[in-house]
Amino acid sequence: MGRLSGILLHPTSLPGPFGIGDLGPSAYRFVDFLVESGQRLWQVLPLGPTGWGNSPYMSFSSIAGNPLLISPELLVKAGWLEPDSWQDLPQWPTIQAGSAERVDYETVIPFKLGLLHRAWATFKEKASGPDWEAFQAYCAAEADWLPDYALFMALKDVYGEQEWNQWDPALVRRDPPALQEARDRYADAITEQMFWQYLFAQQWGSLREYAHRHQVQLIGDVPIYVAPNSADVWANRELFHLDEQGRPLQVAGVPPDYFSPTGQRWGNPLYNWEVLKARGYDWWIKRMQAILKQVDCVRIDHFRGFESYWAIPGDAETAVEGEWQKGPGADFFQALADKLGEIPVIAEDLGNITPEVLQLRDQFGLPGMKVLLFAFGSGPDNPYLPHAYERNFVVYTGTHDNNTVVGWFHDPDRSEWEKQNLLRYLGCQGSGGIHWDLIRLALSSVADLAIIPLQDVMGLGAEARMNFPGTTENNWAWRYREDMLRQDMIQRLAEMSVTYGRISPQELEQRRAALAQERAAGSSQAAPSLV
Repeated sequence: MGRLSGILLHPTSLPGPFGIGDLGPSAYRFVDFLVESGQRLWQVLPLGPTGWGNSPYMSFSSIAGNPLLISPELLVKAGWLEPDSWQDLPQWPTIQAGSAERVDYETVIPFKLGLLHRAWATFKEKASGPDWEAFQAYCAAEADWLPDYALFMALKDVYGEQEWNQWDPALVRRDPPALQEARDRYADAITEQMFWQYLFAQQWGSLREYAHRHQVQLIGDVPIYVAPNSADVWANRELFHLDEQGRPLQVAGVPPDYFSPTGQRWGNPLYNWEVLKARGYDWWIKRMQAILKQVDCVRIDHFRGFESYWAIPGDAETAVEGEWQKGPGADFFQALADKLGEIPVIAEDLGNITPEVLQLRDQFGLPGMKVLLFAFGSGPDNPYLPHAYERNFVVYTGTHDNNTVVGWFHDPDRSEWEKQNLLRYLGCQGSGGIHWDLIRLALSSVADLAIIPLQDVMGLGAEARMNFPGTTENNWAWRYREDMLRQDMIQRLAEMSVTYGRISPQELEQRRAALAQERAAGSSQAAPSLV
């Protein structure tokens, strides 16, 4: 990719009138912000449909898109919604008066799904022959995963809160007569689920094309494990360690350590790597091929699990009883390389990392991660300090699992020694905000890629944190307001990016000029300039 920088922002955090960010006008305006601030990367979290806890990392599918991200405004433009479809919008919550909004999923989900039901009804009534042909062509192209996913989601609605291994035993076993009966009985609901995926693919594809037109590349996120209550596990039982009732025999997690005496029990079913290897890792290859139709590069979460992983008995309440087992290692990544050519992967190599994990990462030339918020709790040999970096890394001020820089620095539990250690490293007492100091460290580092969460560019505190690991409430909810993308902030980020060679001044001006020309011609889907 070269020496680039960009912003971490999940689409749910975009502004807009519908209670949750989506792929409509605000997404295009965010691409404009990236252009004007000199950024060439947009990193997102997993894009799949979310369930309990609303976590992007516990999705009903490893390939499908989240219907909540579908833009009602673009559905009006396409003719599948009437302009008055949302005359009475709910009142969405804010953090505090005049501050950013929060996603209230309990209100958003029924509201957005109601609009999508209307869109499906309109499509059935008004779609032309070419409209149906385009929809059917999409379904045919995605036949490897879409029919099973749509059937799973239709049955999930029928069975309510029950997980798939509590459904009718014939459906749990996927007996062909039971599957056919369900397809016949719930045909409309199944086709509606397919239609929603078609809409998502259309809208995401248009946004990706717009980003590419303005030299913005997209970085996605692939969790190594899939959710137990997912179409992936239900439709591919043989690829996981499950008992006859579909319950996990072994689940994923991490072992006990100083911070967690009982470890972490994540609950994801573990892969049967022997079966996957015998099949040439076909499921994983198809998964990666599908994701790489959406994005240009992916971060693989918990990369170390490919070298060895902590296997916990399925009936254990904690991670204490787990044991290390060998992963597929180089054999897996060689299979990916054979099919994909270049492996466009960022290895999330944080946590309990061994020399074997680093050797696997380096064998395939995969960039690792550096997080500045981890850098100042010890001495000069800390591997997260910028002077320890090499080029083939991606540096972050923080990730979705961390506090914001401002929240981290002002955390009452943060030791004075750690804060002073940071200031000593900076060689100053701050230069207009601690967030800008760490952004400068990231952009000036030798790491090829630098990614900054938008909250850090805005200098926001702990109230803007995206996720608190180990908790299930009040996560994945932060959103910004349009007016928070201020001109001075945009210009400062652009100047820093030029200063540290993340973009040349000529390219910055060329990209800005191309964007202005497109706006003047009236061909942009984005709003007037932010600067």
